Amino acid sequence: MQASPDPGLIASAGAPQFIRIVTFLVDDRQFGVEVGLVREIKGWQETTPLPNTAHYVLGVLNLRGTVITVFDFKARLGLGRCAISRASVILVLDLGGQPVGLLVDAVSDIVDIPRTDLRPPPETHGVEEVLLGLAVRGERVIALPNLSSMIGFLPEAATSGSIQH
Repeated sequence: MQASPDPGLIASAGAPQFIRIVTFLVDDRQFGVEVGLVREIKGWQETTPLPNTAHYVLGVLNLRGTVITVFDFKARLGLGRCAISRASVILVLDLGGQPVGLLVDAVSDIVDIPRTDLRPPPETHGVEEVLLGLAVRGERVIALPNLSSMIGFLPEAATSGSIQH
């Protein structure tokens, strides 16, 4: 049974007909976040571990005077740890004034997605906690993560951006 689209994913009057996302890879899985949330894309840098943190928190790093928490996106998805390589990057995101870093395997592209190509997450237990939705581009499906739920301390409005408006 096909789920009806989430009304938050459908363009409302006056909303742009496209969303622009930065796509990135974790293993062979493709994800995307709105370009407006991306503060910068940084090569891997060692972090300072913090005590008593979740397994997916790598630690913190000093980014030009701002201390940011870095999360292992793959570990947060329950897929093991990211293998750090020359292509590994930290996506530095500004989530409601809170800068955070996501360790990912590589950044792929910046793409414009028509709102008509946005789909709600599948009706599978727990998926709605991890995904805002899916962007369909031909044969490709790009997962749009629900960062507020995944990271846990961020305001919902900071991570949904225009995807849900």
